[in-house]
Amino acid sequence: MESNPDGGTSSGNAGHWGVTDVAVQWAGNNWAGNYRYDATELHRPQSLAELQELVAATPRLRALGSRHSFTAIPDSAELVTLEAMTGEAVAVAPDRRTVTVDAGLRYGELATALHRESLALHNLASLPHISVAGAVATATHGSGVGNRNLAGAVAGLELVTSSGELVRAARGDADFAGMVVGLGALGVVTRITLEVEPEFQVQQRVFDHLPWAALFEHFDEVVSSAYSVSLFTLLGGDVDMVWVKARTDAGPAPVGELFGATEADGERHPIPGIDPTPTTPQLAEPGLWSDRLPHFRMGFTPSNGDEIQSEYLLPRANAVPALEALLRLGPRVRPLLQTCEIRTIAADDLWMSTAHAQDSVALHFTWVQAQQAVEELLVDLEAALLPLGARPHWGKLFLADAGTLAPRYPHHADFVRLVERLDPRGAFRNDWLERYVLGS
Repeated sequence: MESNPDGGTSSGNAGHWGVTDVAVQWAGNNWAGNYRYDATELHRPQSLAELQELVAATPRLRALGSRHSFTAIPDSAELVTLEAMTGEAVAVAPDRRTVTVDAGLRYGELATALHRESLALHNLASLPHISVAGAVATATHGSGVGNRNLAGAVAGLELVTSSGELVRAARGDADFAGMVVGLGALGVVTRITLEVEPEFQVQQRVFDHLPWAALFEHFDEVVSSAYSVSLFTLLGGDVDMVWVKARTDAGPAPVGELFGATEADGERHPIPGIDPTPTTPQLAEPGLWSDRLPHFRMGFTPSNGDEIQSEYLLPRANAVPALEALLRLGPRVRPLLQTCEIRTIAADDLWMSTAHAQDSVALHFTWVQAQQAVEELLVDLEAALLPLGARPHWGKLFLADAGTLAPRYPHHADFVRLVERLDPRGAFRNDWLERYVLGS
């Protein structure tokens, strides 16, 4: 880990407007509208030097990304956006195995830039609208038994600590595994280096009505049937849909039938009954990785928009018991549920990653906009899932506090010490972090 108190200049269009940072009066909501930020000032620094000065001088501050979190995790007395410091150019390493990008870049924009270089990421989340820094900081993920979450691709990063220092860290450095999924608690991340690979193509198919009995008997085979597999269910009589995303440079993919599920005769939306126009093409036509791995296209509102989300990652070995527990809760869950998605994520070594040291299954819930009712339901849902080893997704709604969650992270105490060392004055701490992460 390397510190640089003098900073320098950032890439992209830093300073493009030729003015210094001025805090603007701001009152905003998150993307889905279920959370209103307490912050009343939003800073827009134009350069790295301005950001360093701002951070060092502000008592309490946190970075605001694409606002896709469903809780107070990014909130503070004041917020900072890196929009004016974010350009779409990528710096490709000479060996073409990594690229370095501005942290505020969104994945859809990054995919376009990588296409110009004939490069690809190993995976993408269900929607490309989210920022790289925000997704990495919360261990956001796609799907695939061999695919780590998006933070798993990080090979290096730069961040501004609360003293205004620019700190650089790379894989292999001390504390690097604790800095990647940093939850915004360590500083403002400005640049990220990501592993890339040669561009590839994917075919996407959807299979309707997978029997529960077939899934329980063949769970590993179903989720391993292609490069990326997602299952969607309303927790009714069967699994409504299985979305299968197969690389064209890999082995044969399922066609026609999948353990009793039949190939769909048209496009589908993950939420039954919604127009599938915003979704990525599903009728087996090959397309770029970036046009098939997400469920939603960049130019449209993803998912439903009017929603709340929760998600829990469990050891993959506990997938069937967890799903059986969900089905028992079905009558309680279904009135609030828009869809439940089942995905798999490969293990990693990042301290606060929800897939740390364990291959995982993720149970994702898209709820209707009924905050109080959802929170009441989460009491029963967590009572069923937490004993099976569940770790809540950091950017989504959950109830379990730090005392409950800390033992699930072997390096939790190391992470708390890292927070205290890089942010000794507590500039990046907030009530959410104290309750759900740093407390014990």
